[in-house]
Amino acid sequence: MDSAALSAPDQTLIDYAKALIASLPENENHTVVAVARDMNGRLFEGLNLYHFTGGPCAEPVALAVAAAQQAGALELIVAAGNRGRGVLAPCGRCRQILFDYHPSIAVLVSDGQQVRRLSIRELLPYTYDWHAEQGG
Repeated sequence: MDSAALSAPDQTLIDYAKALIASLPENENHTVVAVARDMNGRLFEGLNLYHFTGGPCAEPVALAVAAAQQAGALELIVAAGNRGRGVLAPCGRCRQILFDYHPSIAVLVSDGQQVRRLSIRELLPYTYDWHAEQGG
């Protein structure tokens, strides 16, 4: 997989997320981890909670962990799947959540050949902007 354009800290975040999901025991209810990095370099981990009612994805769990630890703005997030699936793009719901909570965040995504760093606005063009509608 070509990721030559990524910075060393971004590649380290990918490697960390992949190692984290690989370290977990096989479990059909926990198949994805997300790791977010704040502007100070602190890392916040999230794990999905699969449930038939629509349990949370790993990305919002990582955001909640960051909020609980009083993180400031998050600058980057990456998700990695179990069974060697590598870097995963956030689903549509997670893209909207990321935009709403951290409109300046970047996301690491893969097309299967290359990992790229994209802004959340690039991943969710023409998005509904609740904050703008509220006048803020």
